Amino acid sequence: MRVVAAQEAVQEAAPSTRAVDARGQSPRLVPAVARAVELLDLVASAAEPLGISELARRLRLSKSSVHGLATTLVHCGLLERSSGAGLTIGPKSMAWAGAFSERSNLVSTFGEIARDFPPLAEETVMLSVLDGSQVFYLACRHGSKPLAVNFRVGGRFPAWCTSTGKAMLATLAPAQVRAVLEAAPMRPLTRHGPATVDALLAQLAQVREQGHAVDDEETAEGMNCFGAPVFAAGSTQAVAAVGVSLIKSTTTADRREQVIAAVRELAQRLSARLGA
Repeated sequence: MRVVAAQEAVQEAAPSTRAVDARGQSPRLVPAVARAVELLDLVASAAEPLGISELARRLRLSKSSVHGLATTLVHCGLLERSSGAGLTIGPKSMAWAGAFSERSNLVSTFGEIARDFPPLAEETVMLSVLDGSQVFYLACRHGSKPLAVNFRVGGRFPAWCTSTGKAMLATLAPAQVRAVLEAAPMRPLTRHGPATVDALLAQLAQVREQGHAVDDEETAEGMNCFGAPVFAAGSTQAVAAVGVSLIKSTTTADRREQVIAAVRELAQRLSARLGA
């Protein structure tokens, strides 16, 4: 049975592995790898989790072949099984996205735009990416005012309690958010913020509606943080986020609204430069 299934997988994969390189020659591709990428592309583009039967139908593969591919991808963290037995993109893809962004012009473009951005000249602005259930700080543009919390480049915080983390999580489907947080229980850093995934999902729905996220003393007592998602060309999921932290007791309501508008504008400018 295993030999037959393997033969079926190779035969079914063969048609989609025909490609042409720059010299007009067909490279020798590994069928299983090509099919795995095709499966990942299909799951990533779907609005809802997809089951084995539906994936097999769309890919024109046998269920046994798709099951084998899916099991391997789940084991590697590239796919996640949802509560309804469907498949969604796994957290490992977030780490790859973060690594790609770091190597690309994301950091340099952020530095270029943030360096000459008068609305936030006084504030420290952070650029972060999502790495599983955490935010990873890629870059920082220091402002003229001292900051009570040290958001250092290379540092990490739980995504669900930070403004930039919530800004990025809000661009994922609820099933993906649950999958990301399954491996990392929500342990509050302060007495504020969501204590359950359901409470977080309610916050994320509001983030999607208003276009920015708020950390109201969830990372550190006395601090307000505001974040907005950054998108790249063709992406519906954020590739990064920008955020600003303010001392709550010394921030007026007017300044708060100014900073929120400025953070959103900065994210939009960066997204535009990335082709979104």
